[in-house]
Amino acid sequence: MKNMTIRQLRVFASAAKHMSFGKAAEELHLTPPAVSMQIRELEQHVGLPLFERNGRRVVLTLTGEYFLVYARRILATLKDAEDAVAKFRGLKSGRLTLGMVSTAKYFLPRLLASFREEHQGIEVRLTVGNREQLVEQMKRNEVDLAVMGRPPQELATRAEPFAAHPHVIVTAPGHPLTRMESASARTLAGYGMIIREPGSGTRAALEQYLRAHGIEPRIEMEMASNETIKQAVMADMGVSFLSLHTIGLELRSQLIAVPDVEDMPVVRRWYVVNTLSKLLSPAAEAFRYFVLEQGERFLANEFGAWQPVG
Repeated sequence: MKNMTIRQLRVFASAAKHMSFGKAAEELHLTPPAVSMQIRELEQHVGLPLFERNGRRVVLTLTGEYFLVYARRILATLKDAEDAVAKFRGLKSGRLTLGMVSTAKYFLPRLLASFREEHQGIEVRLTVGNREQLVEQMKRNEVDLAVMGRPPQELATRAEPFAAHPHVIVTAPGHPLTRMESASARTLAGYGMIIREPGSGTRAALEQYLRAHGIEPRIEMEMASNETIKQAVMADMGVSFLSLHTIGLELRSQLIAVPDVEDMPVVRRWYVVNTLSKLLSPAAEAFRYFVLEQGERFLANEFGAWQPVG
């Protein structure tokens, strides 16, 4: 295996993550045939197949599962080496891999754009997932920093709060809840709810709120997308619980309402997180400081006008 290349390992790790050569090609900006060729060459070096192929679907062989553990270790060590060397080059260039929960996509790209204005030589790569997916990426050292609403307890991390993160009940305009001067928490038990999937930080915040008020919700639908939930709410298919930072456009357009409900908003915090074992590159340190200094002001400017008084 001494002739295998780092590029082959990266292609293999990406294909294993997505279980798709096509998606690996998209992530790495390659063509699917190029990905297939890199995998074939790597399998020749290993001497055993790493994937079982069934049309467009691929699954790891037992050899592939074992090999993936070591491939990720090699790539993580290489990334740490790159970050260590970057400290000697300064901040004129560099690479930042940033993970974010899906709720953060409503503000983080614009915050990143402001960061890039000051650091134009830094290459930024964004990955998006729910909280559980992001924690797995941190465990595998696939991201430098993560932006999330609930830091992991199962990892040794540095988690620094940078902004308030309010969550609210949302309904269609004209929903009965909007006609109440103030609704009790128990009122929610009378309406069907549309909620996020297990593993989502938004789902966890809602469940904590419901437990605190002794409410057994009537769950109508479970969805993994804030956008899909918003469309369902606007169609008056149920009420939901969402981050205020996901509904700015709909509030401006009066497509969604935020009724006054007991103990709402549920105010959590946004955190910028990195594992304690991670050696941050100058690019990652620069973005960390930028978020801690600018994040609160940026979100207040973007969403403060619609934030309910809690």
